[in-house]
Amino acid sequence: MLNIALLLMGSPDGGGGWSSLIFLGAIFAIFYFFIIRPQTKRQKELQEMVDNIEKGDKIVTSGGMIAKVTTVDEDTVLAEIDKGVKARFKKSSISDVNPNQD
Repeated sequence: MLNIALLLMGSPDGGGGWSSLIFLGAIFAIFYFFIIRPQTKRQKELQEMVDNIEKGDKIVTSGGMIAKVTTVDEDTVLAEIDKGVKARFKKSSISDVNPNQD
C-alpha cells in the first residue's frame, strides 16, 4: 500500500508526474475493458431480449421465479408459474429470457 502511495506521489525530485498519469490511465483502461464494458454489453443484450419477449418464452425473474409467458403487455408480462398458477411481473424484474424452451 505504501509503495502505491509513493508511486502516485512521484519521486522527490519531481520527475514522477508523467508516470503517475500513465499509471492512473492504465488502471482506468483495465477497469473499462474488463469490468465496465462487458457489463454494459450484457445489460444491452438483456434489454433487447426483454423487449422482444413473446408468448411461450420462459423467463427468470430477479427473485428467482421461473415461468412461461402467456401474455405480453407494454410494461408487464403475465406468466404461468405452474399449471393454473399465473402471476404478473414487471418487465424490469426479468433477469433472463429463454425463448421457446420446454
